[in-house]
Amino acid sequence: MRSNALRLNQVEVLVLDEADRMLDMGFIHDIRTIVAKLPKERQTLLFSATMPREIADLAAQMLRDPARVAVTPAASTQERVDQRIILTERAAKPALLVEVLREETGQALVFTRTKHGADKVARHLTKSGIAAEAIHGNKSQNQRERVLGAFRAGKLKTLVATDIAARGIDVTGISHVVNYDLPNIAESYVHRIGRTARAGAAGVATSLCDHEERAYLRDIEKLIRMTIPATDKRANPHASASAQHHRPQQQNRNASNGNRRNGQQQGRHGGGNGHSSRNEHAHQGRSERAHQGKPRHNGQRQGQGQGQKRDNGGNRHAPRPSSPDNIGTVAFMQAPSRPAQVAGDAS
Repeated sequence: MRSNALRLNQVEVLVLDEADRMLDMGFIHDIRTIVAKLPKERQTLLFSATMPREIADLAAQMLRDPARVAVTPAASTQERVDQRIILTERAAKPALLVEVLREETGQALVFTRTKHGADKVARHLTKSGIAAEAIHGNKSQNQRERVLGAFRAGKLKTLVATDIAARGIDVTGISHVVNYDLPNIAESYVHRIGRTARAGAAGVATSLCDHEERAYLRDIEKLIRMTIPATDKRANPHASASAQHHRPQQQNRNASNGNRRNGQQQGRHGGGNGHSSRNEHAHQGRSERAHQGKPRHNGQRQGQGQGQKRDNGGNRHAPRPSSPDNIGTVAFMQAPSRPAQVAGDAS
């Protein structure tokens, strides 16, 4: 197109297959470049197994008065799929995956989030005595065809794949789907477990969930409107709870530091009083120890804010310590961000 070797001014129909994945992988700029070369009077078709809201909004910018055809709702799952969740630590996932695959019979499809993760999982399974191959976008066409051919023929029992590579897999003999990594897009979970329980058969979908993936699990359960039965196999189930309590404590310490800083500001600008809450508490403590069992005498005290001595004016009572209610709080406000500029599309 850059060398004008291809002209698109006479194209009548534009077809985008796997539209959500194409846009999600960063092809949006290339797609918009192609669309800009097309005539305005055309028909555009987008096909996708899943259509997240963000991608649907983006596709709506490229279409005029689109008609949407959905075979099944995005949140529907196969009733014949037995869904399971296993709570575990990230480091325990490789050994747990081997345990799950050895307990099950039939062909299994294992999903990972990244290409590097797919290769790593396949190598670990092979070392553990389970024949496995990985398939993803970095594999050559010959490698993908060889692996898929062996998997369809039943010669390969375990296939490790990413979401994008699995889009071309249509094997009726898959009895188990294992989510080694939970997908960060809830709709992808529905698409993953749909690879099993085909042609009237039953299937099992097992997902390994670590602490960092709990948010993904909540999104999935919200989408499919059900709570997936979970088994806790964590070595220390209370570790995540203690980690959650650590953050509020840090926030309390930050708030306390903010209050002390605010007290110092009041000491410097509070009409010459010159005492923060911390100094007044310390001063009171020293006075109580010095005058314990004796009547208190009201004399002069040092004004730390001005560096000079001040007279209490004959007051018979020592200055009362400041309570937390008397100490001002510090509020941090974020400046409102400017609205993002959305580039319009010519078509």
